[in-house]
Amino acid sequence: KVNFLPNGMEAKELAEHTIPRGWMPYTIANDLEGKELARENPSPLDSLQAEANLAKGAELYGLYCAICHGTKGDGQGTLVKREKILGVPSYADAARNITVGSTYHVIYYGLNAMGSYANQLNHEERWQVSEYVMQLKQDLTQ
Repeated sequence: KVNFLPNGMEAKELAEHTIPRGWMPYTIANDLEGKELARENPSPLDSLQAEANLAKGAELYGLYCAICHGTKGDGQGTLVKREKILGVPSYADAARNITVGSTYHVIYYGLNAMGSYANQLNHEERWQVSEYVMQLKQDLTQ
């Protein structure tokens, strides 16, 4: 079967029980139970590459996240300062109690006014940003 895309190009449907090359399925549900389950989900990234992962996470965070969350994760991004969006909390906010797994979950599904970034960031990049967010949280709470 062939699907015709809006730009006039065509693409074949995937065979049943297959996934696209380079795509990693995320099996935790987008509900309250899934969100709690995600909190315990550790990063699968190689700990021997921690420095490189944080560097890549910082680069991606600067591109996709800092505009709202701020370069330090304090919720004071450019759009917040210009009052284009409101209510972006600091990563240091104790009530948020974020983990690397819950951060990945939010990047994947979105939360409240924040949309999903699953199409902008691949599996590894989402974990790299999540690890960098944990670094920002640690820096803010020291």
